[in-house]
Amino acid sequence: MQSREQIRSQIIDYNNRIATELLERIRGAEPVFFEHLVADLLTKMGYQGQDGSTIVTPPSNDGGIDGIINQDPLGTSTVYLQAKRYQASNIVQRPAIDTFFGALSRVHADRGVFITTSSFSKSAKETAKGFSIVLIDGVQLSDLMLRYHVGVQIRYHDELLKIDEDYFE
Repeated sequence: MQSREQIRSQIIDYNNRIATELLERIRGAEPVFFEHLVADLLTKMGYQGQDGSTIVTPPSNDGGIDGIINQDPLGTSTVYLQAKRYQASNIVQRPAIDTFFGALSRVHADRGVFITTSSFSKSAKETAKGFSIVLIDGVQLSDLMLRYHVGVQIRYHDELLKIDEDYFE
């Protein structure tokens, strides 16, 4: 019989393979699909709030903003999204962050989330930090998708039980 640690290790290995496959599938998807995926993910993460709304902007003439999440019914707390579906070798550079910051400035936004299927250069990370832009790279994206069950289904669920000693006292 396998130990809990061995079973857990096998599950982690399996889910890591799923995360890798998920990221490759996303990289091959249409950009509009990716924008909707990003909006779905942040909504599942709770950013929409109880009575808020999530909007994916039109594919063209979006002003550099791919999605808008109003966290409350009045839209007084808003998160703006930028989604870049890139291959792993296409690293997001500082100019992309500058462009997104410009788009945020045009709508007087105080927060933004930039999500990519690739990664960010060091200068992009430093710039984003200065602009209060949250960065999510491909690895983080696939991890969040697994955690919040976006694009995946639970294949198997089981419970490992033990005697509740307190109950019998």
